[in-house]
Amino acid sequence: MGEVGRDVGVLVLALTVAGCISPATTVEARSCVLTMDQESGQQAQSRPQPGSSSSSQKGHRHQTIVEEQDPAPELTKAEALIQKQDFASAEPLLEKLVEGDPGNYVGWFDLAFVENELGKQADSIAAYRKSVAAKPDVFESNLNLGLQLAKAGQPEAEQFLRRATQLTPTSHVAEGQERAWLSLGHVLEAKSADVSVHPTPIDEAIAAYKQAETLQPKDAEPHLAAGLLLERQSKFSDAEQEYKHALALDTNSMDAVTGLANVYMRGRRFPEAESELRKVVAAHPERAAAHVQLGRVLAAEGKNEDAIAELEAAAKSDPRNVALQRDLADLYVSAGKDEQAQAAYKKLLAEHPNDAELHDSLGQSLLRQKKFAEALQEFMTAVKLKPDFGSAYGDLAFAAGENKNYGLAVKALDARSKLLPEIPITYFLRASAYDHLKDVKKAAANYHLFLQAANGKYPEQEWQAKHRLNALEPKK
Repeated sequence: MGEVGRDVGVLVLALTVAGCISPATTVEARSCVLTMDQESGQQAQSRPQPGSSSSSQKGHRHQTIVEEQDPAPELTKAEALIQKQDFASAEPLLEKLVEGDPGNYVGWFDLAFVENELGKQADSIAAYRKSVAAKPDVFESNLNLGLQLAKAGQPEAEQFLRRATQLTPTSHVAEGQERAWLSLGHVLEAKSADVSVHPTPIDEAIAAYKQAETLQPKDAEPHLAAGLLLERQSKFSDAEQEYKHALALDTNSMDAVTGLANVYMRGRRFPEAESELRKVVAAHPERAAAHVQLGRVLAAEGKNEDAIAELEAAAKSDPRNVALQRDLADLYVSAGKDEQAQAAYKKLLAEHPNDAELHDSLGQSLLRQKKFAEALQEFMTAVKLKPDFGSAYGDLAFAAGENKNYGLAVKALDARSKLLPEIPITYFLRASAYDHLKDVKKAAANYHLFLQAANGKYPEQEWQAKHRLNALEPKK
């Protein structure tokens, strides 16, 4: 069965940017959320509505950045427009401001945010660079620049995110620093997936997530992120502990449950994997992937009927999933449901007629029902479509022998021998074919080879081989 996959949830990376000017010459920072999907790497920036709470929602936090001098009128007007989400009107005011005062890091900061909201990513990055250049020690601008560069796939992202981890946020210090370490971890994680990078920074990514854990001990997210990387390194015991910690912090976390199930599956701890996956299926019966994973675990436990029920449920939700349909067909075979297996394989072949593996699988199902002529045609099609399909030549040889086409059986076995090592049963099939073809010398030679290789593992065939050798090589 294929390796259990899982849906990786969207990880939210919160960052803050400068915002509304207050009468006390402070900049009340607006919250800026970047979400990164680990599978696609896509990020999207958003802002809360004016007056949004800074309570428990990640990313919807208010920070204050001390303004060193009274704000310019253009900045005050631009701030009001930003609060109204009138970014197009705010843009020219901010452009005028920074043109006249290139060192105004708050103006560049706000302009960077506005450009991002207007879909001008390159301009946003350029403005964040200007803000950092004007005042290099601002946590928020370094973090935002790093995330924007990460969004653009630029390696400089790591540099600015590392700097952010060494700076102090304007407010909500622990939360802000956690986001910086998480953001750095995600960038390092993406970098570790690049096989051309040596040494791999995967350990650095894990260390970054561990640092985030210490900053926000009640947040499950860094534990999930660390668990995923530890699992990738096959450090299943450590990954298990991270997932358990995440689940203790967030009892509704299906990512943690799925992570545990995956660790148990890869460690062949099937009963524990089954227990975790049943939780996922109960909570999200509409998730085809959860049914597939549970079905595969049940199949590994030999619970074929239960496994079939799960895969059939998944197939109803995801009828176009070819891999799922194949798993289900193979499971029908394992459960001895040959007619259902044939129907499933034929349905797949109707959509994928040039798939050699499907033809071979259908042929095997037909063999079990002793439909030798039909099976022979499937195997011949399989090797025609895929001439280097070694195991299919073995199947073809067996079917040819059952159809009394002994010449074809020998040709198929010779073709297989060029692709795969000989095994006891191939010697026996070749000996039997030559025996029927009245080629005594080759038949006897292959019976002897079979007996040498079998070593007592095939008692019925060994008895037959000895019996035929007595007839082919009578004692003088």
